[in-house]
Amino acid sequence: MNRTDRITQALEAAFSPQHLEVIDESEQHRGHAGYQEGGESHFRVVIRAPVFGDMSRVARHRAIHTALGADLVGQIHALALDVAG
Repeated sequence: MNRTDRITQALEAAFSPQHLEVIDESEQHRGHAGYQEGGESHFRVVIRAPVFGDMSRVARHRAIHTALGADLVGQIHALALDVAG
């Protein structure tokens, strides 16, 4: 399973989002630090789930990192998050 699928699966299981987009933006970073041939190094996640409604921005980001797990987060160079409840 590739990283995009692992991110999607983990976030769907943890948050049951109403909307979820996992966008691999790696090609936009070709030649920059952290770029990996074949992509899957730079991601943008857009997620909307009621559980985030009462959380602060920091709490939302921490919850996502926890749901993804240290192993998967460690394999990603950049993770941009657009999170709302």
